[in-house]
Amino acid sequence: MKQNLTFIVLCKDAADAKEMGRALGSHGGASLLMLSDDAEQVFTETVRLRPTAVIISISNIGEPALNLVRRINIECPATAVICASRDSSPDLILRSMRSGARDFLRLPIIEGEFATIIERTGEFAAEHVNDEPKKRGRAIAVFSSKGGCGCSLIATNLALIQKTPTVLVDLNLQSGDLELMLGLRPKFSLADVVENRDRLDDALLTNYLTTHSKNVSLLAAPVKAESAEEIEPKHIYEVMELLRQRFDSVVIDTPHTFDALTISALDHADQILVVLNLEIHAIRSTRRALEIFNRLGYPNKKIRIVVNRWSKNIELDQKQVEDFLGEKVIGFIQSDYRAAVNSINLGQPLIESAPTSKVAADLRHLAAQLFDGQTETGPPVYENKRTFNSLFRRQRVLMQDFGLNAALDKVSS
Repeated sequence: MKQNLTFIVLCKDAADAKEMGRALGSHGGASLLMLSDDAEQVFTETVRLRPTAVIISISNIGEPALNLVRRINIECPATAVICASRDSSPDLILRSMRSGARDFLRLPIIEGEFATIIERTGEFAAEHVNDEPKKRGRAIAVFSSKGGCGCSLIATNLALIQKTPTVLVDLNLQSGDLELMLGLRPKFSLADVVENRDRLDDALLTNYLTTHSKNVSLLAAPVKAESAEEIEPKHIYEVMELLRQRFDSVVIDTPHTFDALTISALDHADQILVVLNLEIHAIRSTRRALEIFNRLGYPNKKIRIVVNRWSKNIELDQKQVEDFLGEKVIGFIQSDYRAAVNSINLGQPLIESAPTSKVAADLRHLAAQLFDGQTETGPPVYENKRTFNSLFRRQRVLMQDFGLNAALDKVSS
C-alpha cells in the first residue's frame, strides 16, 4: 500500500470498538486517528482532519448514524464512509448504501472481507488525492411545525439583509408564494432545476434563478402543483449542494410538515431557525418538533428558536416558555400587523418597505446572530426600546390573574 490511509471510528460498543481498532492496527498502511462513541465529535473531527475514511458502527445508534453518513458525504466528499454492524441483513445494507456509505463491514470482522474494504478505500483515496475542497455556503432552514407563524416573511427578510451572494429557496412546493413577497414573476422554478440537474452548469443554474437585487436571487416553487410530483429527497440534497457551491448563503423556506423532502432540506441545513408565536398551540407544536429533531440526531447547536409577532401584551413568561421547550430563545420579532400586511401587498420586504421600524431592527439583529455579522446595517431606530426581559418580568403578575401557569402545565401532560 503506497499511501497512508487514515481512519476515524464511531462505535458505542466497547468490544466492537476494540476489534475494529485491532484490525486497523494490523494493516501497516492504516492509521487510526480517533475512536469515539460521540457522533457529533466524530463529525467535527472528520471536518477538521479530513481522514481517508470514517467507519460508523450503526449498532445501537440507528437512524442518527445514517444521518451522520449523509452529513459526512456532503461536508467531506473525499472521505469514504463505511458502515459496520453485527446485523448484516440486506435491508440494513441497502439503507446504508442509500445513505451514502461506500462499503459495509460485517461484525465480527472477517479478515478477508476487511482486507478487501481497505483495498477499495485505498483506491477511493487515490481517485480523490488531488481534490480541492469546494466552496460551500452557509444554509439556514426557516421552519415551523405550525402554519401562520410567519416563516416566509422571516426567510425573505433574512435573505435581503445579506451583503454577500444569497439565494432564497421556496420549498413550499404546493403553495409557495415567496415571489409575491419579493414582487417577482419567475419564469423557472425548482422543478426546472431538478429536471435538468444532470446537465447543470453555473450559467444554466443562474438562468433558472430569478434575480431580485445585486446580492439576492430566488429559486421559486413550481407554479403548477403537479410539477412537484417528480421531486424526490435526493434531488433536494443535490440542488442544495449546487446552490452552496454558488452562493455564500442559502435561506430555505420550508413547509410545516415532516415529510421526506422537508427532512432532506433540514438534514442539509447548517442551522434550523424554528419560528413560533407565543400561544399555547404553537408552543406545544414546537416542543413536538424539537423532540423529532432529537430523534433525527440533530445536535442542539443546530437548532435556533425565535419568537415572532411578540407584543408586550402577551401574558406568557419567557423563562417558563424556555423551560417548557428545553431550549433558549435567541430573538424576538415584534408584532407590527400594519407593516407586515403593507409589505406583502406591496411585494416589498419589510426591511425595504419599513426600514426604520422596530420589526426591521429585530430582523437585522436576528440575521447578525445567524450569519456572524455578515449582514447589511440598517437605519437607526429612534424609539425608546426596553429590554424584552424587563417587559416579560412585568407580565408575571398578570399570568397569575389569567391562570396561564396552569395552561402551560396542561399542555405538558
